[in-house]
Amino acid sequence: MTSSPGNRAFFSDRKVVFLLASLCCLLWGSAFPAIKNGYALFQIAPGDIPSQLVFAGYRFLFAGLVLLVVAAFSRRAVFGFDRRSLGRMTLLGLTQTSLQYLFFYLGLAHTTGVKSSIMNATGTFFSVLLAHFIYHNDRLSFNKVLGCVVGFVGVMVVNFGRGAMQFDFTLLGEGSVVMAALVLSAASIYGKKLSQRIDSVVLTGYQLAIGGATLLLIGFALGGTLREPTLGALMLLGYLVVLSSAAFSLWTTLLKYNRVSMVTVFNFMVPIFGTLLSALFLDERFLEWKNALALLLVCAGIWLVTREEVPGARASLDPR
Repeated sequence: MTSSPGNRAFFSDRKVVFLLASLCCLLWGSAFPAIKNGYALFQIAPGDIPSQLVFAGYRFLFAGLVLLVVAAFSRRAVFGFDRRSLGRMTLLGLTQTSLQYLFFYLGLAHTTGVKSSIMNATGTFFSVLLAHFIYHNDRLSFNKVLGCVVGFVGVMVVNFGRGAMQFDFTLLGEGSVVMAALVLSAASIYGKKLSQRIDSVVLTGYQLAIGGATLLLIGFALGGTLREPTLGALMLLGYLVVLSSAAFSLWTTLLKYNRVSMVTVFNFMVPIFGTLLSALFLDERFLEWKNALALLLVCAGIWLVTREEVPGARASLDPR
């Protein structure tokens, strides 16, 4: 997708931003119950880490290949990159896809979809903190600090056990989900910079394919495998492939043509969609005081850190 005036006008339209950003958040929210159901359909045990990596690898490899085929048919420049550009796309794929989803899939296998969807929202707060040290005009403010505090309190609330003084948190479960959010935040800042030089769809396709292939190799090397899939299992994997290719490419494009705050404000929808869909499709308990309070605090925190403070202010693309 070239950076033409027509593309900029379309993807900068507020109605388009609202619809596409909301769609991305709905797709990402649905990933939590979809992955959990995928483990069941492919008969992957919570402790079978190699097979979880194989499952993730197929998802992202196919998603990346789909995007590259679409890019080729729409006559985008898919090949002919120099060594430096290929190296940057490889680094993005190894971090934003391989490393991030290594933590994400591990965490999701050892905690509930409801808790994962809420805790994954910590990525918004990590992005704010990292941007403070990278962009000269995206400094921390009172609203941002307050939002981070409120959001992390929400994350603590969702980890309370049956008693108010009992803390239900494990490094392999909830800890892995938080690490995935941190890695994604750092990689997304790097990916935004690359999207100014490389077509958004092509960039997303390469990073997903490279990251997915890496996950596959690691999974196979550790002895992972997938049992002969049923039609339902294949359909679910196909949905995850479409989810990844569509959501990541649309989100990258929106970030390319809009202010960061205008797009990231929609992140509050991810834990909402993820929580509700996990409760619906995984039959997980949602109507508990701690889940409702945590969701409210996380959404309030994200709203605080992403609200506009200075009309017309733009996040700089040039690091200090």
